[in-house]
Amino acid sequence: MKAEDFWLEYTDARGEVHGGPVEVMWPTRFEAAGQVRAFPSYRGQRNFSGWYWAATCSELVGYESWVELGHLMRLDAEPDVLAVASQPFRLSWRCGGRGRRIKHTPDYFVRRRDGTAVVLDVRPDKRIEPEDAVKFAATAAACTRVGWGYERVGVLDPVSVANLRWLSGYRHPRVPGTGRRRSAGGIQRATGAAGGSSGGR
Repeated sequence: MKAEDFWLEYTDARGEVHGGPVEVMWPTRFEAAGQVRAFPSYRGQRNFSGWYWAATCSELVGYESWVELGHLMRLDAEPDVLAVASQPFRLSWRCGGRGRRIKHTPDYFVRRRDGTAVVLDVRPDKRIEPEDAVKFAATAAACTRVGWGYERVGVLDPVSVANLRWLSGYRHPRVPGTGRRRSAGGIQRATGAAGGSSGGR
């Protein structure tokens, strides 16, 4: 795909929509942008969405499943992560020359302390359909063009998730005498001892 094939749209903090080629829009601080889409809610819904208070950026960050929540807690525990944004932008590209455009909204945009960025898609291996694989590959290609990292992750080890959930509670401001610096090391030691795994939604 050519560079002009990729188009990016995002919603700023005031709710205004902006769009342009990826190679023009990439300097945007997507970690401070609003969600480009709302989480669906309907009767019989199988996944659970919600909001997680992230100590890293002192903000609520959305998630659409327990698997996403696990990775959100993992990112919040990593010392080199500066901020995380949910549903940061919508990416689209042409399919078959000038035919229809395919759209995809990544799950998370991660800004690291050195200024670099990583785009994250969360999806369990067993739930990746051929169409999903195409979208993930195209998103990875778009990220490569602008120097972003890209990861498609799956289900975390349940013991690691349990440790992250327990330890993350102590980083909330309602707990006196706790904070990011004090708890990050403990979280790393606990989750490291439990063992990590890759895996998504």
